[in-house]
Amino acid sequence: MTPHVTVGMDESPESLAAALWAAEEASLLDVPLHLIHVEEWPVTAEVPVLSAESLVERYETLLRATADRVRDDRPGLDVTTEMARGRAPAELTAAANEAEVTVLGSRGLGGVVGFLIGSVSLAVVGRARRPVVLVRSGSASSGAGSGDAGSGSGSGIVLGVDIEQPCDPLLAFAFGEAARRDEELRIVHSWSPSPAYGYTAILDPGVGSGLGRKATEGLGEMVRPWRSKFPAVPVTEQAVVGPAAAALVDASRSAGLLVVGRRSRRSPVGPHLGHVAHAAIHHSPAPVAVVPFE
Repeated sequence: MTPHVTVGMDESPESLAAALWAAEEASLLDVPLHLIHVEEWPVTAEVPVLSAESLVERYETLLRATADRVRDDRPGLDVTTEMARGRAPAELTAAANEAEVTVLGSRGLGGVVGFLIGSVSLAVVGRARRPVVLVRSGSASSGAGSGDAGSGSGSGIVLGVDIEQPCDPLLAFAFGEAARRDEELRIVHSWSPSPAYGYTAILDPGVGSGLGRKATEGLGEMVRPWRSKFPAVPVTEQAVVGPAAAALVDASRSAGLLVVGRRSRRSPVGPHLGHVAHAAIHHSPAPVAVVPFE
């Protein structure tokens, strides 16, 4: 399979924003852009055959119009389209597993509520083996380096890491994005003292500062090899005290892209997202890249 960027399309403004963001990503990666719409199949008995055919024509028109828009904006970009039939979560997840990056629209309800993510997008994010980016509407170009990312005002890339877990796929994705976009990368690790340190930290504040130094040093050790691989990328590291989800959502308010991880594990009840990724995709005003890792 030729490397490419995939976009899941429907008629929403969020879908168009996703296509524009993905077009920039495909240009930066120098790979084709693939637009796909999944027609739920089989059609239920309540939908007449003629209506189903009309829907197919409508979405074929949507795909052509979006492809033309992208080609006008980015001459030379190879754009393909596909009408697929089946269950949207399964079809889009299969498509995502073949792509370098998959981009989906995510409806925003404002800065307080954040993302309203549909069941299809949630299923793809929770199951895909490759990175998935969720993009809000309201931007003309939506790229991380465009100054109009998602909510329209962020710049730079924020990456959330846990120094207690190996997360090379997240670091590789975030450093690669920062290098291609010529953007600053801010790496955030959030830590909290264990309950056992509670009274000790009160009696001896030096305990807390020692834990902070340990977190900062651990973050530096994790990032050091990647600084060497990407010497041109400006990087800042921050070890902060408190819940990781709150720290990343706060950092994302001035960012063009937030990168978070998802553990690749099966759940008997369906797609699994950790609480940090869950909070990020629902409340970050910036586009959110969810990167699976072991």
